[in-house]
Amino acid sequence: MLTLDMVYSASYKLKEVIRKTDIIPAPKLSDKCDVYLKTENLQVTGSFKVRGAYYKISQLSDEEKARGVIACSAGNHAQGVALAAAKNGIKSLICLPDAAPISKIEATRSYGADICLVDGVYDDAYAKAISLRDEKGYTFIHPFDDEYVIAGQGTIGLELLEQLPEADAVVVPVGGGGLISGVAFTLKKLKPEIKVYGVQAAGAPSMEQSLAHGKIERLSSVSTIADGIKVMEPGVNTFEMCREYVDGVVTVTDDEISSAILALMEQHKLIAEGAGAVPVAAVMFDKIPEIEGKKVICLVSGGNIDVTILSRVIERGLLKSGRTCLLNIELIDKPGQLKGVSDIIASLSGNVISVHHERANEGADINGCYLRIILETRNHEHIAQIRNALTGAGFKLV
Repeated sequence: MLTLDMVYSASYKLKEVIRKTDIIPAPKLSDKCDVYLKTENLQVTGSFKVRGAYYKISQLSDEEKARGVIACSAGNHAQGVALAAAKNGIKSLICLPDAAPISKIEATRSYGADICLVDGVYDDAYAKAISLRDEKGYTFIHPFDDEYVIAGQGTIGLELLEQLPEADAVVVPVGGGGLISGVAFTLKKLKPEIKVYGVQAAGAPSMEQSLAHGKIERLSSVSTIADGIKVMEPGVNTFEMCREYVDGVVTVTDDEISSAILALMEQHKLIAEGAGAVPVAAVMFDKIPEIEGKKVICLVSGGNIDVTILSRVIERGLLKSGRTCLLNIELIDKPGQLKGVSDIIASLSGNVISVHHERANEGADINGCYLRIILETRNHEHIAQIRNALTGAGFKLV
């Protein structure tokens, strides 16, 4: 059973390996509440996961250590276990989904772990790890449903109260639930009036759905860019702790997550992975109305995002925030039409970055053509201004 003494013990033990990450103000992220960022994306291994993994491994018996450890992960727990095992002189084997970002796979390998790639998602990697544990006798390090792992994650709660004791609410990513269980338990025990809200990806709402129905439920499939919280089923312990200590769980879309990643990059020069950005997305898009006018900490849980995924996320974020725009215009194929379109866009300070012109296809006006333009714009209001000016000049947007 988790106790505050375990969390304090973990905090003392973790001084050997972790950073006490900063809390920074982020006033531009919302005009409805005072936002602060807990920058666990700058943690050792780039994620909070090292806290729980290291504390759990530090508590193993000599016999358990001698057998070596095995874990399953989408990437961040893998790195935490690999680092903790290396520092304790223990062999480690990590089962990862084969679709995990290459950067996470290679980072895990760099800490000295052996890698087993598994076809599927986190839950498939979990099943493989359990099978190998039973076959080979490894000691299994669960990524979230373990009291020592939860105690390690709970050390973040101690830091939050020390760094910003006047905080009214904390917003936390939720996958299997280990992080929010530890943070919520610690905060509620020490400051019962503080609110703790969880955020999941809309494509993987296992905890949100389970809490709503009052029982643990397993999703048939999950799909989200937030690979770190791409979990089909919450843990037994974490479900009960969330039911007792968490004030609510909301969801955000992949487009909203992309916008949050972009905002963190532009406004605060911080790189966050999808899972790390979901609390910011929830605040930016007003998913938690109860925090209006409050001091709110968003826990940016990790920054291990693959650069190829990052480029796609930036593109989606630009579209979602109105920073880029696609226009399809049906024209009469005669001289001056392209110039007319260009003049209107230029007069309104739109920046054309791509143009495709083609003759009309079957079913269109025989004298028609189509113009496909991609623009850099300021925001959605700017896009509306350009569209209205084009239609006002007689151009047909399709």
